[in-house]
Amino acid sequence: MERTPDTPAPDLRGTIALVAGATRGAGRAIAVQLGAAGATVYVTGRTTRERRSEYNRSETIEETAELVTEAGGTGIAVPTDHLVPEQVRALAERVDTEQGRLDVLVNDVWGGERLFEFDKKVWEHDLDAGLRLMRLGVDTHAISSHFLLPLLVRRPGGLVVEMTDGTAAYNGSHYRNSYFYDLVKNSVLRMGYVLAHELQPYGGTAVTLTPGWMRSEMMLETLGVTEENWRDALTGVPHFCISESPSYVG
Repeated sequence: MERTPDTPAPDLRGTIALVAGATRGAGRAIAVQLGAAGATVYVTGRTTRERRSEYNRSETIEETAELVTEAGGTGIAVPTDHLVPEQVRALAERVDTEQGRLDVLVNDVWGGERLFEFDKKVWEHDLDAGLRLMRLGVDTHAISSHFLLPLLVRRPGGLVVEMTDGTAAYNGSHYRNSYFYDLVKNSVLRMGYVLAHELQPYGGTAVTLTPGWMRSEMMLETLGVTEENWRDALTGVPHFCISESPSYVG
């Protein structure tokens, strides 16, 4: 990620971070940029070189860990389904055993792109898909925070980043695609607010972060371009000119 000359890169050597949902997209880019600053980054997700999630995409958490290390940090891949409390408990125990603390938690689990149906009323939307979307987008974040935050509050300065879509101002005045999508993205906004209050007595901070129109792997594939030639898509989708590299949110 390019920086202006008067903006030094942060020095996160010695920092222990965990990015939940780091297989691709914003999660992968955030993990890599944490690595570029020198952090040790645990990266989790369901897709490994041996097993794919229902997304059935090729990106893996092992690749993300390797990119973190190549960027200058230490990447550690831990296969985890954040809907399964025992797996997240085991993840927390591993971090505790290996590091004794956690400094940064990024809750980026999502996985709902193929589940929500644009502009369908709640009675028209597939119910199973909608409820699954809410579990993936809300329950995963709550389960992760429940098991991982005890490590983060051990000393002051901890940071939690909740990833969502849309600012509070925008989401508060706009219908967000469907009943289920709207509920998930607004719930995550509230999570950041609530966690900020709960972490304050421990010297911790929580923020909610939303990327813009991000050139994720899936978006680039849909438009038939790569990060190297993404501008070629502007002839068919002119508004794509405002899109962002995932490294930007990282």
